[in-house]
Formats: sequence, structure tokens, C-alpha cells
Amino acid sequence: MDMINLKINGINVSAPKGSTILEAARYAGIEIPTLCFMKDKNEIGACRICVVEANEGRGFRIVTSCVYPASEGMEVLTNSAKIQKARKTTLELMLSTHKKECLSCARSTNCELQKLCKEYGADENAFNGFRPEYEIDDSAAHLVRDNNKCILCRRCIAACKEQYVGVIGANNRGIDTAVGTPFELPLNNVPCISCGQCTVVCPTGALMEKDDTDKVWAAINDPTKTVIVQTAPAIRATLGEWFGYQPGTNVEGQMVAALRRLGFDKVFDTDFAADLTIVEEANELVERIKNKGVLPMITSCSPGWVKFCEYYYADLLPHLSTCKSPHEMEGAVIKTYWAQKNGIDPKDIVVVSVMPCTAKKFEIGREDESASGYPDVDIAITTRELGRMIDRAGIKFTSLPNEEFDSPLSEDTGAAVIFGATGGVMEAALRTANDWVSGENNTNIDFEAVRGTMGLKQATVNIKNLGEVKVCVASGAGAAKVVMDQLANGNPSGWSFIEIMGCPGGCVNGGGQPYQPQYVRDTVDLKAVRAKALYDQDRGMTLRKSHESEAVKVLYSEYYTEGFGKGKAHHDLHTSYTKREKYTK
Repeated sequence: MDMINLKINGINVSAPKGSTILEAARYAGIEIPTLCFMKDKNEIGACRICVVEANEGRGFRIVTSCVYPASEGMEVLTNSAKIQKARKTTLELMLSTHKKECLSCARSTNCELQKLCKEYGADENAFNGFRPEYEIDDSAAHLVRDNNKCILCRRCIAACKEQYVGVIGANNRGIDTAVGTPFELPLNNVPCISCGQCTVVCPTGALMEKDDTDKVWAAINDPTKTVIVQTAPAIRATLGEWFGYQPGTNVEGQMVAALRRLGFDKVFDTDFAADLTIVEEANELVERIKNKGVLPMITSCSPGWVKFCEYYYADLLPHLSTCKSPHEMEGAVIKTYWAQKNGIDPKDIVVVSVMPCTAKKFEIGREDESASGYPDVDIAITTRELGRMIDRAGIKFTSLPNEEFDSPLSEDTGAAVIFGATGGVMEAALRTANDWVSGENNTNIDFEAVRGTMGLKQATVNIKNLGEVKVCVASGAGAAKVVMDQLANGNPSGWSFIEIMGCPGGCVNGGGQPYQPQYVRDTVDLKAVRAKALYDQDRGMTLRKSHESEAVKVLYSEYYTEGFGKGKAHHDLHTSYTKREKYTK
């Protein structure tokens, strides 16, 4: 690797040739503050927080480090008096048009703007004058958009563009510039797929998931309701970050303990329904292959991806598995099988899902998601909302003991655990399909070719009695577009089975996961370290194939007696899709 040598704050630094000043500083372990910068996604030098003084032999001058190239022999000052004053002034200018409601903002103490203002001693009243005012857009099921808190960093625009949909952008000019939708339509009238990736990267409270925790508190405090909570596979690998744990720490036991202390009547694991999803989905795949059904079949666990397909590739909807997503299946089983066994009217059951995904808030309102005649899931909250509930209840998470989920709708296998990582659903399905089609109990079950955080992965797997099966895994709507364009052109790659997740990296990187400063997101592979926690748990489990789940076997022997995908199982566990208009008034 070709290297260059420069000085940063008087320290000799070597960095790869072609680095920007920001990259050279990070390479040497020196942090320069940023607000707009997102590595490889939003390198535009717009916020001016990353300014430094650079001398290339002509004297020091102020440049933006995120876009200015480092050069041989350059001298850089990152914290001179001039630079500190420049950053402070920039922050004060941002504050002059910012809605300063920090005490009531959900991002308070976890806001990148607030942190920098505190560090630089910014005066919120340094510049008083015209401040544009915007109506809050809460039209969407999953999101609240408050442009009064926007600092025009454009990180949300970059995230939306990466997801291909690009339904937000910079409108108008000058002081009137604002992030908005085409023609300033409400968010629910444009083809937003509810993925929430914009909320993850927003440095302030301008973009927030719609908070439904008050609904949960009301249900818990209603003596006429049986309130059941379920948690997605990915939550155990991310919730700890809210309480200061290192990314990739598995806090499953403490999470269960916290949920009990919040007052839920039952704490179930959505992993049970992930196994249920696989036996239904693997059966559907085998049936399609044997009966020359629509192939390739595409997974349907991600509501953001499903919504993307309904908006942009409605002609290809027959390729989607008709299986409900795991948390909807869990809710369906709770309000039918479990309710019947426990003599509880489903109208008196409230099912709360803790999900890594803001799109789940949209999904619970979809049609054909009510097996009992009532919604399968009543309330969906994100990992962040659960973190706020635990904080509000005064529960000291780090001091909690490890506790186990309630039975029976929590018993799971390793195949279910890995659902939270891109490729996990594919691998889980292949483990079961391989056994079913071959008629053997295969011991080689690690399909590592479909693992990894890349946006697009392809593999050929050998299944006895079927031969070579070509599969594809895509995560993020941008990668989904590549796959769907190939399908629209006749599937030249010859895929038989495709897994698509709406968020890059899968559920571990969902739009409802804990905030991390952009510096961490730029320098730590969060997708990989979070996924590793799930694969580690899978590796240590006795049962690692979904069809080996004893709880699933009991469910079919007692309730879904007609078999996989038939009769009551099809009614309760499968759904339908519809074409969506992209823009409505």
C-alpha cells in the first residue's frame, strides 16, 4: 500500500495515499468532529464542522477535512483557536434556526448536535432572527418528521438514496431550504417503504420513530387485558448498546428479566415463530419446486422489503412467499392456539412486538394479518422504545440477572436465532429443505456461502434428490432492486430461492435499532459484530434446525393437524399482497 507522510497537531502520521484529511486523522486515531459525513455515502462537506487548518507550503488555511485530500508533507491543525471558534460559530448558526426543545426531545443526551454544542460551549442565543417554522408530519404509521429540528446535514437523504426509494430530498434554496418529499406531500402519500434507515442516521430529533410506548403502558395497567410481549431474534444482540454495552453483546437473559419487571404477563421469544416460518416456508419452496410453481420464491419476513415490492415491482409479487413474518405468526398463534388452551378471549389479549424495524409499525395495520378476527399484533415498538421504557421504569438493566423466556411459545433452535442477520433466513430454510428433500439428518448444516454483510450474495448449494440449487441473498432495498431487475429480465442467474431484507445487513441493522454516533457507524462494522452474536448463539445450541423444534411439533400435532401450509395453518400463518400506488393526494 502506498503511504504518505504528514503532520497532524505536530505528530508524524502515515496514511494511505488518496486519503482525505479526515481519513488520515482517523487512521492515526485522531477524531475530527463531523455532522454531515457518512463514509462512502454522504461525503459532501456541507456542515463545516470538520474544518481544520492545513498547510501545504503556502501557509495555513481553513479546509473541510472530510473532502480535502491529504498530501505528502502537509501540516494539519485540528483544534487550533481559529478552528474551535469556527466550529462554535457554525454550531451557533445551526442553533439559530433549530427548535431548541431539548428537555422534551427523545434524543436529549443522545443527540450529536447537543453533544457538540456542549463541548464547544455554543450559545443558543448568539444569533437571533428569522427562524422558519414547519408543520410536523406524523402521517406515516412508523415515523414523525419534524423539520424544525433539522440541521440540513442531508444524511437522511443519503440513506434514502442508498435504499433506492429516494423519497426525500432538499427542496427550495437559501434560508428556505428544507428536507422534504416531492411536492411536499405527506410521507404516507409517497412510496416510502417504512425502513427507518433515515432515523438511524439522523443526528438530531428531526426524524423519529412514532413512539407507541404510552399504548404499551396503558395496556399493562389495564386489569382486563392479558399483555404478552415478544422479542425478535436481533434484539438480544443490540439492546445492550442502549445501556452502554459493546456492540455485539448478547443480553438475552437480562432483556427477559427487564420485560418481566415492566409488568408483561408473558414474555415470549419470536424465535419460536421464526422456526414456524421456516417449516411453512421450506414446505412452500419444496412444493413450488416439485409442482413447477412460481420460482424463484422470495422470502417475506421483512415488511420494508414487501412494501418495496408492492410499490416498485408489483408484477413480481407472485414470487413472494405467502408466509407471514415471524412476529405476525407468533401473534396469530397466541390469539388462536394459546388463547384456546388458556381459555382467554383473543379480544382481551394485547400482543406487543419488540422489533428492530420501524416497518413493523406499518405491518401490523396491514390487511390479512388477523387470524383470530383481531389483529395478530396490537402494538409494535422498536429496540429504542424498549430502552426508553426500561429507563422510565427505573430498572437498572446492567444489574439484572439472566432469566428465561416463558414456555411454550419461546422454545427455539439455532436456525431461528440467525434470522436477525442477512442470509440467516436462507440458511435456516436450507437446513430444513436439505433434510426434507434428502430424507436424511444432515450434519453439515453451516451454509457459510450465504453469510456475510455484503449487500448481494449468490451461491449454489447441493441438495440430495434435487441437485444444484442456485440461491441469492440481498439486504437493503438498493440490492433488492438489482435482484428484481434481474427477475424482470427473465432470471438469467437461474435462482430458485431468494432471501431479501429491507435493511442493509438485515434486522441487526434495522431502522429501530439503538443509535450509534456516526463516527462509530463509520469505523465499526456494526452489522458484522451484531450478527456474530447471533451466529455464536446458534453454534452453541443443541437443536439447530427449525423442524427439530419440539414446540413446533406439538403445535402441528395438536392444532395444525392438516399439516404444513394446509387448512388452519394456511389460514393463520399466510397472508396476501397488493399493488400500491406510488403517489397519492
